[in-house]
Amino acid sequence: MSLETFFDRYLPPLEAEMRAVVQAADPRCAGLFSMLRYHLGWADAAFNPCQARTGKRVRPVLCLMACEACGGDWEQALPAGAAIELQHNFSLIHDDIEDRDETRRGRPTVWALWGEAQAINAGDTLFALAQLALARLSGRDVPATTVVAALRLFNRTCVALTGGQYLDIGFESRADVSIADYLAMIERKTGALVACACEMGALIAVAPGAQREHLRTFGHHLGLAFQMRDDVLGVWGDPALTGKPVGADVARRKKSLPILHGLEHSAELRALLAQERLSAANVHHATELLQETNSRAYAEQLAREHHAQALAALEEAHLERPAVEALHELAERLLSRER
Repeated sequence: MSLETFFDRYLPPLEAEMRAVVQAADPRCAGLFSMLRYHLGWADAAFNPCQARTGKRVRPVLCLMACEACGGDWEQALPAGAAIELQHNFSLIHDDIEDRDETRRGRPTVWALWGEAQAINAGDTLFALAQLALARLSGRDVPATTVVAALRLFNRTCVALTGGQYLDIGFESRADVSIADYLAMIERKTGALVACACEMGALIAVAPGAQREHLRTFGHHLGLAFQMRDDVLGVWGDPALTGKPVGADVARRKKSLPILHGLEHSAELRALLAQERLSAANVHHATELLQETNSRAYAEQLAREHHAQALAALEEAHLERPAVEALHELAERLLSRER
């Protein structure tokens, strides 16, 4: 069974589950929920229904695949998949404000259109809706003890996620950020959420503890590799595919993996990025310096190492086919993605 077959099977009911949660109970607050639908790609800026670019839905798909690979009923896990995707998206709304990003997926961000205050409120709402989405597990005959365990895992992950964002924000005012600091940050900010998605699927499938732990380890390392690939795309990605300008992370002086590696190995790059303003020519030259310091190759090699650790954990989990094969293929694709 191909990976596309899994996506084709999972995504329509997953979208339906998400839409069932993101509904305004009070017509006076319809605008708030329309902002959420805009962010999720279901509406345009005038709140008319549309199908804009959405996220890749990787995290909820991992949750459903993990559940199926552990011998569980993936449809039982749909509320958890929806919760994980809404959790991810609440963090994106807030990240865009904190990072001053005005564009996401080729469209203006929520705060760029409706202001910071409304965007903060929209993100808060999406966080609460994610909790309500997870509570819908009880309507699919998931035992109460499992629902409580899922809520505990979900909220521990949220604390890790916001801790990672705290570290990331702090990096902006620090000149001494090391690669070790960076790794500690992405373990919380990206690794934790992907690990949660994989473990959540195993939890709902009532998988043995060892299998759950192997899937969590798989998700952890896959999340790190995913973020490292994202860092490469943040410097060298095609704007038509990423939805971000060329050299976006360089222009923002983001402490991403290739940039930190370049800063460690080039005094010229350190001086250049210390300038108060960066012109387009400065960004282009900084990107050239990153190439000269082999920073792209370094980031890609480290991503491959974590990818290999992820696949090793997947092998140790002894999961069921064909879902485990789909997990393997998805991991391969995430390492080579261009968007």
